[in-house]
Amino acid sequence: MRLILLGPPGAGKGTQAKNIVKAFNIPHISTGDIFRKNIAEKTHIGLKAKEYIDKGQLVPDDVTIEICLERLKQEDCMNGFLLDGFPRTVRQADALEEFLKSRGLKLDAAINIIVPADVLKRRLSGRRVCLNCGASFNIETNPPKMEGICDYCSSKLIQRDDDSIETVNERLEVYRRQTEPIVDYYDKKGLLRNIDGYQDIAKVFEDICIALGREPK
Repeated sequence: MRLILLGPPGAGKGTQAKNIVKAFNIPHISTGDIFRKNIAEKTHIGLKAKEYIDKGQLVPDDVTIEICLERLKQEDCMNGFLLDGFPRTVRQADALEEFLKSRGLKLDAAINIIVPADVLKRRLSGRRVCLNCGASFNIETNPPKMEGICDYCSSKLIQRDDDSIETVNERLEVYRRQTEPIVDYYDKKGLLRNIDGYQDIAKVFEDICIALGREPK
């Protein structure tokens, strides 16, 4: 099974990715992980990506395409994969399609997890972190037993600057601008599978399995 996972920050992609790769026995290919690995190993393409990341800039299509397609050539991707964070642009999507076509392969589906914007904002701005032990909570989905106090060490919980509502709004807007063309791209190809992400975790996974033609276990 060759899949792409789409969905805004706060949609629960991380949780569903774990379920999908386990159920279908395929590797989870995360753009962030690929970049970090190549940067740590100081590969040529990793150092090139680092130049942009260090400046707070988006890594250009050429670099992203090269680094992601190299990952897909590895043996663990022979029988399928779950792509997360790639492709982000139509140019990247075209490059992926050409790559697969040259090997006589094709995508099976693009899973798009949909959650209402107001829910996403509550989830993302609801994160609270312990100043002492680093434990993370969420007042929306995983609240501490005592408001503002860590369950593990009883220290104060704070909201990080990058979880403020202003930053959250910007993250969601960036995602919308970047991803809408990709959603449309795969919809026109008949590969898009829209999933209601505003449900119980198990129900979301069940719907994903059904959309992919497999009975959930």
